[in-house]
Amino acid sequence: MNQNNEIRAFQPSINRNSYTPLYVQIKDSVREAIEQSVWTPGSQIMAETEMCQLFGVSRIVIRQALKELEYEGILYRIKGKGTFVAEPKMQVTQATRLTGTFQDMVDHGHIPETRVYRQEIQPASIKVARFLNLEVDEQVVVMDRLRLIDGEPFVYGTTYVPFRLCPQLINADLVNNSLYNLLNAYGLEICYSRRYIEAVLANKVEAKILNIEKSAPLILIDSISYLKDSTPVEYFHTVHRGDRERLVIDIGQPPEI
Repeated sequence: MNQNNEIRAFQPSINRNSYTPLYVQIKDSVREAIEQSVWTPGSQIMAETEMCQLFGVSRIVIRQALKELEYEGILYRIKGKGTFVAEPKMQVTQATRLTGTFQDMVDHGHIPETRVYRQEIQPASIKVARFLNLEVDEQVVVMDRLRLIDGEPFVYGTTYVPFRLCPQLINADLVNNSLYNLLNAYGLEICYSRRYIEAVLANKVEAKILNIEKSAPLILIDSISYLKDSTPVEYFHTVHRGDRERLVIDIGQPPEI
């Protein structure tokens, strides 16, 4: 969109008598313009100086509004080039129903792809043994996988399953199958999971695999899954791209409609 068309399409107004701060009103106007496709994902929005003239406010106010939109993942800035509209974040549900990343993406209409970097038997480390209630050095099946959504890297992680519970897993097709579906097929029905979620920064290896900058924001999830008799059957450690994904956590039971 050229500059004149852009200005014509983006004709916001602000209320200087409102109790709502000016930067919040501007932030809402920019967000609305993006929702109405004035600017589409990947496109550059108008320069700060143009916004100053359009809104009749100082550059400090404009920068505060844009900074908050950056923080929310709606915009991103490239040094020396300008501010651009980010791709909308993928919504991944961490709820009471137990599905893996593969099935969750299928359910949302996306095309998942799995790349397996490692699938082998290893002795359990102290940490893995503690999570899976095993003896240190007891055998576990270790799986390193990269999950792509519509061709874009999203999630990278390592999964551990006790070898004695599921020896078949060492030769299983992890590219075309959900791990949870495979475990169910082997008679291992996961009853519940406990997940620990935190914000971290990408290290060099994670950045390379996920095709992001080093120190980019990531969502880290550690998860332990249990059988009905409370036997730990799976431990995974995954990092999710913070710029392309957000987690939705359902608490309680939704009312029947």
